[in-house]
Amino acid sequence: MSATPQLRQLGLFDARVPRYTSYPPANHFNKDIGPQDAAEWMGAIPEDALVSLYLHIPYCRRLCWFCACRTQGTASARPLRHYLNVLKAELKMVSDTIPQSVKLSHIHLGGGTPTLLEPEMIDELSDCLRDFRPLTTDAQVSVEIDPTEVDRARIDALVRLGMTRASIGVQDFNPFIQETIGRIQSYADTRDVVEMLRDAGVTSLNMDILYGLPHQTTERIADSVQRVLSLAPDRVALFGYAHVPWMAKRQALIPSEALPSNEARLELFETARQLFEWDGYRQIGIDHFAHPDDSLSLAQDAGTMRRNFQGYTEDSAPYLIGVGASAISQYPQGYAHNAPATAAHQVAIEAGHFSTAQGHRLTREDTIRGAMIEALMCDFKIDLEHLSKALDEPRKDLHARLAPLAKDFAQVVKLTSTQFSIRPEGHPLARVIAKGLDPYEAEKTGHSPAI
Repeated sequence: MSATPQLRQLGLFDARVPRYTSYPPANHFNKDIGPQDAAEWMGAIPEDALVSLYLHIPYCRRLCWFCACRTQGTASARPLRHYLNVLKAELKMVSDTIPQSVKLSHIHLGGGTPTLLEPEMIDELSDCLRDFRPLTTDAQVSVEIDPTEVDRARIDALVRLGMTRASIGVQDFNPFIQETIGRIQSYADTRDVVEMLRDAGVTSLNMDILYGLPHQTTERIADSVQRVLSLAPDRVALFGYAHVPWMAKRQALIPSEALPSNEARLELFETARQLFEWDGYRQIGIDHFAHPDDSLSLAQDAGTMRRNFQGYTEDSAPYLIGVGASAISQYPQGYAHNAPATAAHQVAIEAGHFSTAQGHRLTREDTIRGAMIEALMCDFKIDLEHLSKALDEPRKDLHARLAPLAKDFAQVVKLTSTQFSIRPEGHPLARVIAKGLDPYEAEKTGHSPAI
């Protein structure tokens, strides 16, 4: 922790900055983008292109207090039946708009809690996706799974859908912390679901845990990490909890006085990081860890890892189509964000048009700065020669954009004629440094802590 004074001096513990899963961040989307834009961008996808598909299920049986996602509770399957019908209708609209020769390289089923879908509903969705477009031979199908809301019948149905990776939410295994964040989930329940998944033939597992939770200590997070390690996931996402009760009202149930300070958050992250690395995992980007032979590790080695709304990914598809309420699509031309409210989304689809409520049309400068920020977030460095060729932008102009950062963060970065890089001791500052490339104004309270 000897770097702490330097990190404090450079503003790590005071900054609130975007996570940069998109550029510009979603809080800069505007209502100038609507259904016609979404249809136009879909229609412009070239023949034989690779497309990634995200399907959003916004329902949960319980509304965990820590969660800031757009979700709604349901005690029955009735709203899920209606929502599935709308989802199928939207998929048909997308299918009618994009070229017939498109192939799917990645399907991600997220939420909410996708495993609330009953087995027959999952089979129905499977049939719809089989008729949608063919998958590439190495396509990945990933599904977010809540271990308290899944059984063997649902897992078998997801395997029939083509699931190749299960993403299991853990957050923290400490019972006291679970009670404080409204997420009761025992280690035994999680272990049993992991065993069911592996018994069903799903060999790729990743888990999400959080640091910065109320009442979390280094001892408690170490215990949770060791329990995660005992389940041997292929990769782990170690996300920092963002306490934003002004945006996510349910977070008001979490006692803010029990939250660790930002300096304590760094200590929590470092404790978890060391345990993962001691167990043979490699750090991937700012908050992921993976086995060296995991596909995400291999993508990082090859320089092909990407960052999008699902976080880090090895998926190389240049088109991400989001289906469902609040889903976001990403095209070379810009972003299209579906209506966040489920009712508004359903009304639009049933009326026969996309529900796009906002988005952003990318400028040339957005594309350049977005590529530079993505490189920093993925690799902690920017290869100016490579980026110059990829963007058809003079290297000296890229260099000029980075010169102010080289001055402001001289202690932890290095700028040469061919590369900008963040030294290892400066890696916790990656988002702060990336913000230096981002000219968009942002409310300081609108983002999560930089650590």
